Amino acid sequence: MSTTRARPVWTPAGKVGAGEQPFKYPVQREFAEPDWRRFPGWKDVTQKEWETALWQRQNTVKSLKELKEVMGAHLPDDLADDIAKDIAERATMSMLVPPQMINTMDERDLWNDPVRRYMLPTFDDRHPDWPSHPHSSRDSLHEADMWAVEGLTHRYPTKVLAEVLTTCPQYCGHCTRMDLVGNDVPQVTKMRFQIPQKDRYQQILDYLRKTPQVRDVVVSGGDIANMPIQQLEPFVSAVLDIDNIRDIRLAAKGLIGLPQHFLQDEVKAGLERLATKARQRGVSLAFHTHANHAQQVTPLVGKAARMLLDAGFRDVRNQGVILRGTNSSPKDLLDLCFFLLDHAAIMPYYFYMCDMIPNAEHWRLSVAEAQQLQHDIMGYLPGFATPRIVCDVPFVGKRWIHQVKEYDREKGISYWTKNYRTGIELEDKDALSRLYEYYDPIYTLPESGQDWWRRNPPAPAKH
Repeated sequence: MSTTRARPVWTPAGKVGAGEQPFKYPVQREFAEPDWRRFPGWKDVTQKEWETALWQRQNTVKSLKELKEVMGAHLPDDLADDIAKDIAERATMSMLVPPQMINTMDERDLWNDPVRRYMLPTFDDRHPDWPSHPHSSRDSLHEADMWAVEGLTHRYPTKVLAEVLTTCPQYCGHCTRMDLVGNDVPQVTKMRFQIPQKDRYQQILDYLRKTPQVRDVVVSGGDIANMPIQQLEPFVSAVLDIDNIRDIRLAAKGLIGLPQHFLQDEVKAGLERLATKARQRGVSLAFHTHANHAQQVTPLVGKAARMLLDAGFRDVRNQGVILRGTNSSPKDLLDLCFFLLDHAAIMPYYFYMCDMIPNAEHWRLSVAEAQQLQHDIMGYLPGFATPRIVCDVPFVGKRWIHQVKEYDREKGISYWTKNYRTGIELEDKDALSRLYEYYDPIYTLPESGQDWWRRNPPAPAKH
């Protein structure tokens, strides 16, 4: 007995359905500098004062007392109390928030504000059962283990990270270098550089000169916005003089949190001289910054970023961090990317998964969640401006989240491979064949997986 197949129904070419898109462009958000005078502590601050770097630094909020003086009744008592509890029991970074950054927070709902969530964390923000992953560590990426000289991490074959200082204009709760950067807090006594700064810089330069396989230097910290231009310029200029260096990236979240610094005449002049020298030498000089929400992209940020491009920097790029409750939805991430592109000429570049430092679990996403987020932002931005979400796997380095080799979704353990040895594995014959583990937040696992972790806690890490 024969059967007859139903003939397919073909849609005529050129006919497009009118269905609703999951994300709408243009972004329905005003591009404007919020009025800082809405905060009682700044009600008499003039525009000239606001746009002055010195005023911003002098009025940076360093304590809960100062935060209350600035915000007044906008800061709910229960929120202030919970911030105090977090400072005493959970925070890995001390409070340091410039006026520019506070001004991007929504004072009408600070509990749920995406910028407040990571700049001024509360105790109740942290996960009650799993504030830290059992495998979390203070230097989760083992950067100090890979120092070729103090402050110079040589992890990749052709790239190094120069940590030139240990301070920032602002301290972010999720800081991956919480072991080194900033002031001591009740939970963390910070590591300190032992070699005097001048000698340390000289050792970094000497290493670069004698290591021709290095072509790419990231100058970071801390944050170079805290390095006086009178020190930054000669250091970067000396790096430019090294024949094997072809790429230099200056890294500063200060472009977002303290754009006023980069708009100072002496800073602009020094950066322009560096960009001119880079062009003359055929070296790519770029600037990397760190914005996590569209609220942070204001006209002053755009002005500072365009100044860098006008000075001759090849590119200004954003390396954000995916943080639950701040930018972990497709809409929030796309809003941010379009604001960076359309209003500040900043290229969305990477979004890192939050690293496994202590007390950071509430910010972290699972690999599966990050993969879904990458899927959901595809197709809206130009290909060259579509950021990759990457997992910085300990002892491996940056991996696009779809490069996972194996993935145990029940236990939340992903397994990764690599194709190079870090500086501490040159004699390790198995470095390129073993699988390296990364761990999802335990609260994202099914109950069976959570129960497995309760029954199988890892042995305490050796320090």
